[in-house]
Amino acid sequence: MNTNTKSGDGGSRLRGTVLAAGRGLALAVGSLPLSILGFCLSLVSMALIPIGVGALATPWVVKGVRAYAGWRRALAERWGGVHIPSAYRPAPETANPFRLTYALLRDPATWRDLRWLLVDMPAGFATALLPAVLFFYPLEGLALPAGLWRAYVETSGAAYWYGFVPVTDQTSAFGAAALGAVLLVVAHRYTESALRVHFLLTKTLLTPSQAELAERVRVLTETRRDAVDTSAAELRRIERDLHDGAQARLVAMGMDLGTVEMLVDKDPEKAKALLAQARRSSAEALSELRDLVRGIHPPVLAERGLGDAVRALALRLPVTTEVNVEIEGGRVDAPVESAAYFAVSEVLTNAVKHSGAGRIWVDLHHGSGRLRISVTDDGDGGAAIGAGSGLAGVERRLGTFDGVLAVSSPAGGPTMVTMEIPCVLS
Repeated sequence: MNTNTKSGDGGSRLRGTVLAAGRGLALAVGSLPLSILGFCLSLVSMALIPIGVGALATPWVVKGVRAYAGWRRALAERWGGVHIPSAYRPAPETANPFRLTYALLRDPATWRDLRWLLVDMPAGFATALLPAVLFFYPLEGLALPAGLWRAYVETSGAAYWYGFVPVTDQTSAFGAAALGAVLLVVAHRYTESALRVHFLLTKTLLTPSQAELAERVRVLTETRRDAVDTSAAELRRIERDLHDGAQARLVAMGMDLGTVEMLVDKDPEKAKALLAQARRSSAEALSELRDLVRGIHPPVLAERGLGDAVRALALRLPVTTEVNVEIEGGRVDAPVESAAYFAVSEVLTNAVKHSGAGRIWVDLHHGSGRLRISVTDDGDGGAAIGAGSGLAGVERRLGTFDGVLAVSSPAGGPTMVTMEIPCVLS
């Protein structure tokens, strides 16, 4: 039993060693050019800000660097079990490139990413390559006695140094092979740890400061409080709708049925009329209950997903509405899907009631780990996120999921409401 366990552990360690060497080599080869590219583009775009070109390029470069840093964080989590938190400030959705650039450059995370790129080029490359060197260099020593030493010695005409062993003939090649065997034992023990060193270096450079994490906790606390308040308000609305609507109709229907029991023998015609009224009340109560359930979680959303639910929502509007959906490869998680649906519903309701629009366009797109929804109308404009407005409620709803809301609504229109929620498809 113990022998089999040890054999299994040895096989697992060998697989882990080979995997760590391959991953380290791939990471070294892939990360060096990307880090150089990201660092150089960042410097060039920032240097060109005074003449205006940089203001157009910097937001794209910064977002690209952030996406690259996010990819490296994911690799650290998946390959090394090293969790690296991020604390980027939400980028404002504005058409003014100078304002957007200014906001991004004020974010400490932007400069932390730049510092990480600078260190990652030499130190990150070296620590990523180390696991591959630990594994492949001993293999070279083991291959020398097979004739590889001849190719080295005959080509150069001098001894080939493998570590501290000068290889000039078959005997010294076997000495190099012995050293390679020792190094292979070392590699078997430390290759995985060497790859973890690379990820720990990345974590040291990319981890936010305590002040940034405290700010992040504050924002999450506020959004959680908003979520609790929203849930409480929703429960009160449901109770009110049940009390004033379906419950009142069911009570009236019960009273009508009691009267029917008394009149069925004395006045059959009056009893029939009351039964017809009770039947209408039951139908109306059922309709109200269905509307209430639809307001909690529409069946079409649960059955067919966000795209079809928004299309069904658009069909019920009195304004011509076009819906374009680009969500492929799965569905959004149910809580995010529900929040997105009701956010779109609120925005569409505002557009119909207040904008005077004759046409509305809805676009849903998922990419780069974010769900992006834009609702555009050709109405009068003037929409704004303010206290007590429907858009403020939408912003709070999205904030629960780290989502952001941006509104562009100049006087005279058009109005464009953009919503983004970080999420993955399942």
